[in-house]
Amino acid sequence: MTETINAGTAGTWQLGDLTVNRMGYGAMRLAISGDGRLDRDQAIAVLRRAVELGVNHIDTAAFYFSPLRSANELISTALNPYPDDLVITTKVGPGRALDGSFLPEATPEQLRLQVEENIGQLGRDHLDVVNLRIGSTLDRGAGSLADRFGALAELRQEGLIRHLGISNVGPEHLAEAQAIAPVVCVQNQYGLTVRREDDDFVRLCADQKVAFVPFFAIASGAEDETVTAIARDHGVSPAQVRLAWTLHQGLNVLAIPGTGSVEHLEENIAAASLRLSEAELARLDGVNGHEPGRGE
Repeated sequence: MTETINAGTAGTWQLGDLTVNRMGYGAMRLAISGDGRLDRDQAIAVLRRAVELGVNHIDTAAFYFSPLRSANELISTALNPYPDDLVITTKVGPGRALDGSFLPEATPEQLRLQVEENIGQLGRDHLDVVNLRIGSTLDRGAGSLADRFGALAELRQEGLIRHLGISNVGPEHLAEAQAIAPVVCVQNQYGLTVRREDDDFVRLCADQKVAFVPFFAIASGAEDETVTAIARDHGVSPAQVRLAWTLHQGLNVLAIPGTGSVEHLEENIAAASLRLSEAELARLDGVNGHEPGRGE
């Protein structure tokens, strides 16, 4: 594996008219860490180091907060004034009360307030990309999203949003949304051993020039011995192999691993340089009995 540590080594993708490196960063853990006690200075250092290493795509949300801090506020503190090429993607739909409990999904009318909340917290006059998130973390959204996505499309026309995406969705939602306004990305839970039923969805998005952005791509629990063996062969961590596998699924796949550690951040971004052979990819596709069939 090359010693280069730069997010650009995995190549780029277009989110509408915005060019992003395929290796990005997810900010959720900065606010919602394991015990909620992540050091503030450390969080700011992680964000600044990410940008230094070429990350120009950061994923966040106003509902990423703990009693101690907010991901959006940390991003603004660390990076504002923002680099010209930095793309900040946020999500709306879910809401959280001050005690951290989740509220019912936002109505079309409430979505404007959520967009304005993100704009204010980030210190922007518009949002680069807004994903409409439906359903819950455990349950993929169901039913029509037309009224809510239509409300965001109106905010896009007003100039508050530059580009739109959808999250926690199926192919039917993409078709429904595309009939209302252009969709630049789909953000779903997806990984080597998680929700591989979306393999075909990744390819469908590629056909439509839509980015597919997995979250929790490296969460694994007990590690598979195949992943461990390939990691050992390359002298890298199993998490880096999982990230590299993710990026190999198609040029439209964008990685947004999150961490509160500068060391782990550097490891994650280094995975952008990791190239897996066809034989290794075939071995990985056999993990958990999955039938090979990559989207690249």
